Amino acid sequence: MADKKPFEIARETLKQLTARKLVPTPANYLSIYNEIAGIPHVPHFPADILRDISQSLPAKTPGQQKQKGLLDYSIDRLSWDGVKSALVAYGGFTPINVPDNGAATSTGGFAAEPAASVAQPAALTAEFLAQIGKLIEYAQPALGNDDVRFNEQTDTLVKALRQPGTDVATAKLMLVNYSHRLSFAAEDQAEVRTTLLKLLHLVFENIGELSLEEQWLKGQMDALMEASTPPLTLRRLDDVERRLKDVIFKQKDAKQKTLQAQNEMRSMLATFVERLSQMTQSTGNFQQKLEESAKLIEQAKSIAEIAPVLKDVVGTTRAMAQESQVSREQMQNMRERATETDAQLAKLHQELDRVSAQARHDPLTGALNRKGLDEALNREVSNVRRKDAPLSVALLDIDNFKKLNDTMGHATGDVALTHLAKVARECMRPQDTLARYGGEEFVILLPDTPLDKGIDAMTRLQRELTKKFFLAGTEKVLITFSAGVAQLVTNEEPADAIKRADQAMYLAKRAGKNRVLGA
Repeated sequence: MADKKPFEIARETLKQLTARKLVPTPANYLSIYNEIAGIPHVPHFPADILRDISQSLPAKTPGQQKQKGLLDYSIDRLSWDGVKSALVAYGGFTPINVPDNGAATSTGGFAAEPAASVAQPAALTAEFLAQIGKLIEYAQPALGNDDVRFNEQTDTLVKALRQPGTDVATAKLMLVNYSHRLSFAAEDQAEVRTTLLKLLHLVFENIGELSLEEQWLKGQMDALMEASTPPLTLRRLDDVERRLKDVIFKQKDAKQKTLQAQNEMRSMLATFVERLSQMTQSTGNFQQKLEESAKLIEQAKSIAEIAPVLKDVVGTTRAMAQESQVSREQMQNMRERATETDAQLAKLHQELDRVSAQARHDPLTGALNRKGLDEALNREVSNVRRKDAPLSVALLDIDNFKKLNDTMGHATGDVALTHLAKVARECMRPQDTLARYGGEEFVILLPDTPLDKGIDAMTRLQRELTKKFFLAGTEKVLITFSAGVAQLVTNEEPADAIKRADQAMYLAKRAGKNRVLGA
């Protein structure tokens, strides 16, 4: 297996998951992948034994309670690193002594946690605690339901916070313990999400490798790769879903047309063979008839005996000619039908390629999407470094876009985005590139343009927007944008230049909006 490429190992892993009827979890996938790749097997994690050890540990101080909770969580995650860290930290805490002045001391080398206050601040009312409980309950769906112990701890905490007369000191201690567990749960969910996205990308890459000759399918995979690349938004996923449904529908239509064409070709071939057989038989009969007629003519002794024979030969010849004409017409019709079907299939495949190409463009504005922007950036950066020419990157963000959506509706927001893209294209040079970066943000690549000229170009675009309104019903709407411009420096990654432009754009927003600042 050492000679196999990663995507071949991954493809075989997916086959084995199906063959062994295993649930496609990250753990199962990793286990089979390591087996095929020849990666050493990791020993079994003794979770039960470690839980028994954890239960026997004293938890007399808040520090011990915290580390014991982290130890339990690390055991649940099967993390040796987490177990090691929790035990090392636990060893630094010893039972604290509280002197008369209330100061807590520790002999373990770490600053001991202060004793919980017994006085209940006036602001921490029962209603306030109940609101905290509601906040925790609302956040719970985002953390999943896989960790049973964490779910139980959440339910216990929410019930305690909603209980009338809850002691603030007790609630605080519970919140402290819960917050540490919460941080690990959130980290775990983030790791699960990242791992699942990696697995999805691996699946998409392998499907693309298996379908190099099907450009429309490659376009679908590119769209899915782009949709599953952070930051994820429901709007991006909805856009890609709509495009993929369109491609899949056309794919089914093309498949049906292909099957229909195959059936017609089979029918035409069968008809051709049948006609050929009939023509062969007719030709044989005609030849035999001619030979018989020739013998009768040779044996005839008068014109009267020849006349019926000639009449019969003429009739047979005419029938043969008519039958040949019918066969030619049928063959011609079948040929025309085959040509028409082939043209329809070619048109369908062209449409599939066209729709798949849209995987690199934003369907709303027609600008490049993140996938297309990455390709354009790589191309422009190569030109910059080859020609030693300047390249400026501008990041635009429509001002008060959320307010526009809330007051006039998302349909008007969509019109605002398309309007900005339209005006930008009218002001841009042919060599400039417009891309939708996400939401109401756009990126414009300005090749052969130093920083000051890039700022001037964005300022001109702002002035042009002030001259052009768009209608939302009968109401004229004027939009503005804030922008940051950065010039790519030597050996700088394109993503870093965009980040600098984004920071300058943020400062432009803070400075009053409808401004352009350089980075």
